[in-house]
Amino acid sequence: MLQLQTRQVNFVACQLVALFAAFWFRIYLSPGKTSPEARHAFATIFGIYFVIFCFGWYSVHLFVLVLMCYGIMVTASISNIHRYSFFVAMGYLTICHISRIYIFHYGILTTDFSGPLMIVTQKITTLAFQIHDGLGQRAEDLSAEQHRLAVKVKPSFLEYLSYLLNFMSVIAGPCNNFKDYIAFIEGRHTHMKLLEVNWKQKDFHSLPEPSPTGAVIRKLCMTLVSLLLFLTLTKTFPVTCLVDDWFVHKANFPTRLCYLYVVMQASKPKYYFAWTLADAVNNAAGFGFSGVDKNGNFCWDLLSNLNIWKIETATSFKMYLENWNIQTATWLKRVCYERVPWYPTVLTFILSALWHGVYPGYYFTFLTGTLVTLAARTVRNNYRHYFLSSKALKFVYDLVTWAVTQLAVSYTVAPFVMLAVEPTISLYKSMYFYLHIVSLLIILFLPVRPQAHIQRWPQTLNSVKKKTD
Repeated sequence: MLQLQTRQVNFVACQLVALFAAFWFRIYLSPGKTSPEARHAFATIFGIYFVIFCFGWYSVHLFVLVLMCYGIMVTASISNIHRYSFFVAMGYLTICHISRIYIFHYGILTTDFSGPLMIVTQKITTLAFQIHDGLGQRAEDLSAEQHRLAVKVKPSFLEYLSYLLNFMSVIAGPCNNFKDYIAFIEGRHTHMKLLEVNWKQKDFHSLPEPSPTGAVIRKLCMTLVSLLLFLTLTKTFPVTCLVDDWFVHKANFPTRLCYLYVVMQASKPKYYFAWTLADAVNNAAGFGFSGVDKNGNFCWDLLSNLNIWKIETATSFKMYLENWNIQTATWLKRVCYERVPWYPTVLTFILSALWHGVYPGYYFTFLTGTLVTLAARTVRNNYRHYFLSSKALKFVYDLVTWAVTQLAVSYTVAPFVMLAVEPTISLYKSMYFYLHIVSLLIILFLPVRPQAHIQRWPQTLNSVKKKTD
């Protein structure tokens, strides 16, 4: 089947079956017709079947981790539940990453059991921190978001399994919040989101029942376009082009810059396909409603993992990262960035690298990303205000920062796709390590100025208090 590997075929097949099952689940097992326990049971059993079908005996790793962390949740003290869950889940995931690569010698492009394990790790740690916030913290020590998501009652075994292993997200995610998931199962999900935007205060006497059909159709169209791009563009510009003799030794520097950008663009469609399809599956089941936009339209992007338009038009490294793998970025923020008292940016990049795996390319990317992020922030704080006096200057600023951002991202993420040390060093040598050098010079010689709007400060104060618990 177009030379796709068996596990990749299984992945696509399971997601397509999950899409039809999700529609059936929403229509025939709706909260009005079925008890929450029955919905939990169906979602769990179907999810377990998908995992076993896709990954065979390797799925045991997923079940072992889930059961171990359930034991921690039941037996550990509230003051330590988040710490134990985090270290056990991340430790087990890291061991599996190492064994998969260096013991079982899996091919670097094979779809394998580490994907679901990574999603489950996010959910386990998210829930553990939210239980700690709900049962072990004072309300005044929490940020508004932490207070809203705090879990005040430990879940039952069935709820725990359903949250972690449900068929909508067990294969490709995304991570979501426990309270949102339980509200979806119990039929309170859409009404809860409508009440958050004060729907009844807008001269409406009853709450509507938003349909996800339109959102699902739009997302399926995007998955089809992404698949076509993957089968054409990605095959035409494979990442191996970046180690060809022509690229490394014969092409001039501007050509290398442009060619690197094209190759990195060609590597995106597979992510667009997988994440958009996963989002559509959840929406088809009725999960993912986020409220109403400024025009009064219903939004189904609560679980969206990317915003393609904002990615392709990003004018800053920060804007790009905020719209790429959104749910993972949110997880990193909630379990690391908001909670560590020192070096939050550096530690968040390190956690992200560990979560992704142990390929050297990941660490090249995230260490380079840390450097580029700090440099970009410094430049923005020093010079952006000079370009806000007129629309023409702002347009020039946006155009230049768009080009710089896209080239910087291509340079930074190339090792993530190449994975190994040798091709990464070969690529960076051919690019003269230009972005590393420029970023270091910026950090060393430009003055450090405070950001105009700092949103993290109150959360950092709360997080430092948490460290004393």
